[in-house]
Amino acid sequence: MFETLTGRLNQVFNQLRRRGKLSTEDVDAALREVRLALLEADVHYSVVKDFVTRVRERSIGHEVSKALNPGQQIIKIVNEELIATLGQPEGLNLTGPRPRIILLVGLQGSGKTTAAGKLAYLLRSKGERVILVAGDPYRPAAIQQLQILGKSLDVPVISDPGLKPPELARHAYEKAKNGGFSVMIIDTAGRSQLDNALMDELRAIVKKVEPSEILLVVDAMVGQEALHIAEGFRDTISPTGLILTKMDGDARGGAAISIRSVTGVPIKFIGTGEKLEALEVYNPERLASRILGMGDVLGLIERAELAYDEDTVRDQTKKLSTGEFSFEDLAEMMRSAKKMGPMSQVMEMLPGGLGQRALNISPDDVEKQVKRTEAIISSMTVQERRHPDILNANRRRRIARGSGTNVQEINRLMKQYQEMRRLFKTMKKTGGRGLSRLFG
Repeated sequence: MFETLTGRLNQVFNQLRRRGKLSTEDVDAALREVRLALLEADVHYSVVKDFVTRVRERSIGHEVSKALNPGQQIIKIVNEELIATLGQPEGLNLTGPRPRIILLVGLQGSGKTTAAGKLAYLLRSKGERVILVAGDPYRPAAIQQLQILGKSLDVPVISDPGLKPPELARHAYEKAKNGGFSVMIIDTAGRSQLDNALMDELRAIVKKVEPSEILLVVDAMVGQEALHIAEGFRDTISPTGLILTKMDGDARGGAAISIRSVTGVPIKFIGTGEKLEALEVYNPERLASRILGMGDVLGLIERAELAYDEDTVRDQTKKLSTGEFSFEDLAEMMRSAKKMGPMSQVMEMLPGGLGQRALNISPDDVEKQVKRTEAIISSMTVQERRHPDILNANRRRRIARGSGTNVQEINRLMKQYQEMRRLFKTMKKTGGRGLSRLFG
């Protein structure tokens, strides 16, 4: 997410940090690079123009000239103006009589059905009683896809191909009301393009059930086309919020930065992967931090809390603090870490000096390295995993053959393991608090 834009902006920021006082020419030169970086990231030109103008006005005034570190002050201004561009966060409207109805709309292929499952997962984790409605009778297997998602979540799905979507929505509402459900999520049909038939059907559904939220689901990877799609829906059924899907596949990020400014519709969620838990509540401050390469530690902690159960944290902390850390423990840590999402995403959320950009590792290389490490550990015997110190030259050669790697990689992993064990022994002096924070 944002890899291209973040890389370009960091180059500009590194040049600013090296300078002492900044002249107007220095500021203009830096902002030219920022402007190009944003345009190449497919940010709408009007948004780029307004953003750069605001940053320049603040950067050539007393705010920067009086600063002890002018370069760092400009970076602070860029961060603040980026947050302003991304817009204020707005939560879901879950007030009023139950069930509160959330209507998902969007074009074909935007990820509405998957978003319905993710939203159900998120709301159920918050204590809501959720029911899903399969309101897309046209796309082959759309109903079946939602039913599979509902079954995996243990959330009921209402469907009836014999009913038109508006009538199905009303029928589902009565059923949800009588069943004591607190939230009803309606998946609707999409089209390959905006057309009157689609809008007429959506308007009929809205008239039948009066949803609390109309969330437009937009594929972030379509770039500026996402803005045109959002404007089309805005002018016909007035969405109350946006879900930007496939953000994990969008290295540029222009849609996320532009869409609120251009359409006026607030972003409420972003999809960051295929798993049901890969839906994040939109937070402009944390998103700006990730765009600027500052990481998202709060987001990382939230993912860790979902990935690690309390007993696992306690057991791992005890082992690590006593120096009993083995390859079995490392394998368990890697399995748990994978629950937090792709390792490239996890590393992206680390602050600048620790993430994959600082280590010059591409997202693909991160995933490959994790898989190779898993293969190496899987090729060890139980005794070797529990007692790594017995790994002599013969054993290392055998493990290399079994894992499809080489002895140099085994040696490198052993060195990393030994460094980790030393680190954990050192952290024992903190009374285990550092370890608990690391794993939970």
